[in-house]
Amino acid sequence: MDLLFSKYQGTGNDFIMVNNLDGRYNDLSIEQVQQLCDRRFGIGADGLILLSAKKGYDFEMDYFNADGSKSFCGNGARCSVAFAQEVGIVKDKYHFLGIDGEHEATVSNENFAIKMRDCELPEKVGEDYYLYTGSPHYMIFDSDLSYQNTFLKGKTIRYSDTYKAEGVNVNLIQQIESGKIAISTYERGVEDETLSCGTGATACALLIASLTDENLNEVAVKVKGGQLYIRFEKNGNGFKNVWLVGPAQKVFGGTSTI
Repeated sequence: MDLLFSKYQGTGNDFIMVNNLDGRYNDLSIEQVQQLCDRRFGIGADGLILLSAKKGYDFEMDYFNADGSKSFCGNGARCSVAFAQEVGIVKDKYHFLGIDGEHEATVSNENFAIKMRDCELPEKVGEDYYLYTGSPHYMIFDSDLSYQNTFLKGKTIRYSDTYKAEGVNVNLIQQIESGKIAISTYERGVEDETLSCGTGATACALLIASLTDENLNEVAVKVKGGQLYIRFEKNGNGFKNVWLVGPAQKVFGGTSTI
């Protein structure tokens, strides 16, 4: 069977986008997802997204990590909105469904903004922190955002006794100045550092906001693939109206035999 696809990237987080509005790819297997995402023997990507029809929504985003596991992906969601425009769903505001529930999205110029889930305050884990933002995130303050440090620390925590069964994403955070941070992320499901992680950027931004007495409502997050912005409102024991904002671009399209 031939699979028609478009390749998109959101600040370096790259995805195979598949138009499944007619349900033709409903039976795509985990093995096929793994093969398609393989960077040597397939198209190559951090994940694959089926854009499917869902009653009551503009679309459903069905996200697979490169290993075939499922989760919510913030950058993937932004790319899904850009891809929706490509396949003819053209709107200023969107209402779509992800694995973690309903989401809204807006489009302004080249920026795609995704409304994330409301979040509680980050949980302290020893000297580090944990927060679920649609995907689980472990966060460490560390000025060394090199690949080697990110990979080694990320892999160690992800495969620790606490997290090896379900997995966890691991983020290193470097504070730049008030309201500005840089991060690097080891992603479960990819099992490597990625150039960007939207749910990770969200988690790190909300952690920064929770640790300051300043009245922050936006944090600029520098990822290795570009720039993201997290906007939010503090809400007593957590955060509401959380938005992930950044670019999404088509790289190329084609056909692959599966």
